[in-house]
Amino acid sequence: MINEEYAKLLQQVIHDNYKNIKYENINANEKEFYYEFKIEDKISENDFEKLEKEIRKLKKNAFVKLIRISGVYLDGNSNNEMITRISGKGFNNKDELKKYNDFLQEAKERDHRKIGQDLDLFCFSDYVGPGLPLYTPRGTIIKDELQKEIERVCRKYGFQKVSCPALADISLFETSGHAAKFNDELFRVSSPKGHEFVLKPVQCPHHTQIYASKIRSYKDLPIRYMESDKQYRAELQGAVSGLSRVYAITVEDGHSFCRIDQVKEEVKNMCNLIKEFYTRMGLWKNNWISLSVRDYNHPENYIGNKEDWDVCEQMLQEVSDELGLNAKRCEGEAALYGPKLDFMFEDALGREIQIPTVQLDFSTPKRFNLSYINENGEKVPPVMVHRAVLGSYERFLVLLLEQTKGVLPLWLSPVQVNIISVNMNYHDDYCKKLKEKLLEEDIRVEYDNSEESMNKKIRQSNIMKNPYTIIIGDKERDNNLISYRKYGSEETISMNIEEFINKIKEEIKER
Repeated sequence: MINEEYAKLLQQVIHDNYKNIKYENINANEKEFYYEFKIEDKISENDFEKLEKEIRKLKKNAFVKLIRISGVYLDGNSNNEMITRISGKGFNNKDELKKYNDFLQEAKERDHRKIGQDLDLFCFSDYVGPGLPLYTPRGTIIKDELQKEIERVCRKYGFQKVSCPALADISLFETSGHAAKFNDELFRVSSPKGHEFVLKPVQCPHHTQIYASKIRSYKDLPIRYMESDKQYRAELQGAVSGLSRVYAITVEDGHSFCRIDQVKEEVKNMCNLIKEFYTRMGLWKNNWISLSVRDYNHPENYIGNKEDWDVCEQMLQEVSDELGLNAKRCEGEAALYGPKLDFMFEDALGREIQIPTVQLDFSTPKRFNLSYINENGEKVPPVMVHRAVLGSYERFLVLLLEQTKGVLPLWLSPVQVNIISVNMNYHDDYCKKLKEKLLEEDIRVEYDNSEESMNKKIRQSNIMKNPYTIIIGDKERDNNLISYRKYGSEETISMNIEEFINKIKEEIKER
């Protein structure tokens, strides 16, 4: 195997250039290789070019690319010390290597971390802590607009917005089963006054308590709650990266409490909801659906009884058949409390990402003694259907930014219109009045009144990927007009202000 050969060459190069190497390990498969080791010297990506040259000295016509360096725990055990892992890929010829380098360049241009920095959307701080993203004013606009859109769509399907605290007593998650299953992922919070809480890792247990707050009748069901709020997961410290994996996750999800005879219709509605939202976002493509069921050899990994699991899995299979989802059955991928339909997407670089999900749950309502009064006056536990459409805002932004290279649709763009004057001395008043008018129409607008030249301002507006750049000169000021350029176009179009406002508002409305 070519990757195994290159892994051994890398090992030899490290030995030739560094001393006191310990804890060595080589792993290779068809896709890539990695070499793990510990040394006292510091190695970084800046050394990759030199190491690749050394490999080529050992093997003529060696086509190798070192792709990442990371810290990992020895033997994968978080109780052990950290060592260095260098990963790479071997290729059969120069053309394969060039093709991969082109792919890396494309990946670099689409990297959400770079786009987020270039467009001033989010940042991180050592004082706040790694894995805890801070959204700038521009990034917060995007997040808020996404929340408005997903809540608007979900309301069409009967979901009502609720709000729950970030803290809870550990007993909530002991009852739900999350404390036992995910104990090492819980952030525990205490105070000098004796408080002992947990930062919520999920929202579903909180929602059960809203349901439990009053007596429910079979006529009330289904009851649907939705919420977008922070959740907290104690990921491994070396695993956090950009927005892809964080400690503080902004999660959009919802839960439906329904009768057994309503379950299939609820699941269908949620699948249709997911399709509608992703179609409107331009992302309903290159996807497939997983019917994630339990690992039948290890029932101890799940809560609930076998009979309920059998019924849930059969229902989801029927929904897949009736909606033509062609869901692929994946054993061992079920949630703690039940099977699910996971919607898998391919991002712009061909990587697979899972965000939307619909999950059936007979167990949680029983664990919390939830009930409704049926038509015979008897107490019956409801079925709980979990769903996430947008899911983690952070992971969704990764998908969106990398798919669009940061060129967002007008309705979602932090700045929808940027105003530039030809000459500040003559056009400043008109630009200010124009900005006020656009703000009155709820159009997000900026006016670049810096001392830079007009051409430099235009270039900067394009760098920030503003959808519309308005240029104001004598003609515009004297005739109550605007002239604009749309992002990606060199054409300048003139029209009166009201006509432009109507155009913008119509485009926002159409999404």
